[in-house]
Amino acid sequence: MEILQFDISGKFAHFRKYYANNTALSYSIPPRTAIMGMLAAILGRSRDSYYQELSSKNIRIGIALKVPVKKNFHRLNLLSIKSLGDMSKSFESDFRKMSGNSIQTPFEIVTGLDLQKSEVRYRIFISCFEEGMNIFTQLKDNLASQGHVYPVTLGVANFNAFITNYKFFAQQNIIEKKAAGEVIAFNSAVDSEKISELQFDKEEFEMSFVEEELLTADFKADGDREVSKMNRVLFTSNDIPLKVRYTGIFYSIQDVDSLQTIQFLD
Repeated sequence: MEILQFDISGKFAHFRKYYANNTALSYSIPPRTAIMGMLAAILGRSRDSYYQELSSKNIRIGIALKVPVKKNFHRLNLLSIKSLGDMSKSFESDFRKMSGNSIQTPFEIVTGLDLQKSEVRYRIFISCFEEGMNIFTQLKDNLASQGHVYPVTLGVANFNAFITNYKFFAQQNIIEKKAAGEVIAFNSAVDSEKISELQFDKEEFEMSFVEEELLTADFKADGDREVSKMNRVLFTSNDIPLKVRYTGIFYSIQDVDSLQTIQFLD
């Protein structure tokens, strides 16, 4: 097994919750489908063309939130498009806002605690199954050379992001382990179904720093962005290890001066 690691950062992030129709709520961390989009940008894949190529059957993805964040609601003045009209013949088109139709829509944005000084930063872990080895190799080459085909963003096209702290871990730096109800301190988000107990030290952090989300994981191969798989995950929002009683497979990554314990959201 080999693992790619990189941090992706930016001032603003928005990862729309799949059930939010008239209010644009945001996840605190990018769901697996959003990370697929980031990887597709690095690889240069066109929109909606990468769902099977980067699915959980080929590529394994782990995620960690590295900084404390907060969420704020902002009002977006969106156009109300009820008819296309003929813009070449008349200015009376909803696209030109001539009819005066607009909708004020709440839009939730994820930021650091101090908007001027802080940023949103996530750590992404990438591995693969045998079927995804070619894609994994392309990702490794593009990340190592900083040869991103398209710009990466944090969920929205104008929320620009940048990649730092790229590392490649070979087999000798990775240990696969299996837990059967032991207490493990994770440095990444963890599948809630594999957790039987949450442990925390009140003097170390408050429970408000632990979040649980139901995240989209895979799309069907129909190109309509129809969800085929979900992940319910538990994670900390303050870069504090998540201490849980866990049953399942996990991985320890040995770096030069640190040890990380992670789980892939397969």
